[in-house]
Amino acid sequence: MRHADHWMDKLQLDEELPSQFRLSRSKIMYIESKADGLEGPAVIGRVYFSKSGKTLYYKGLKFQSLKGAGFKANYFETETGGHYWISGPRKDQNDRLYGGNSGVQIDDDVREEYATLISGRPVPQGFSALRYLRSPGC
Repeated sequence: MRHADHWMDKLQLDEELPSQFRLSRSKIMYIESKADGLEGPAVIGRVYFSKSGKTLYYKGLKFQSLKGAGFKANYFETETGGHYWISGPRKDQNDRLYGGNSGVQIDDDVREEYATLISGRPVPQGFSALRYLRSPGC
C-alpha cells in the first residue's frame, strides 16, 4: 500500500461528531492527498470548520492552512504533516489538478447534496444520485 493511501485508513467513519461541529459551519469539499505526488487518493465529503475558521475537520482528521507555502497543496494534516489540496468541488467535476475525477470517492452521506450542488437542481425522485452524477448534462 502506498503512503498516500494510509490517510483513508485513518478516517473515523462511525465517529460521533462533537457538539461544537455544526452543520452551519460545514461544507462539501474536495480533499486530495499530495503525499505521493501531484495526484493522490481523493474524496468529496463534509468538512467542518472551527469557530475561527482556521482549522478544518474531516472524519477524525484535522487540517490547518499552509498559508501559501505548499507546492500544489494548501493544507497539512496536523498529526502527520502530510500535505493536501482541499477546495470546494467544481461544478464540471474536474476536481483533480490536471482535470477529471477518476478515482474520486464521494461519501454516501453527501452524495445527493453534492449532485444538487454541481447540477444546480435536485436529484429527481427515483434516480440514483450516483447515476445522476454521471448522466450527460449534469
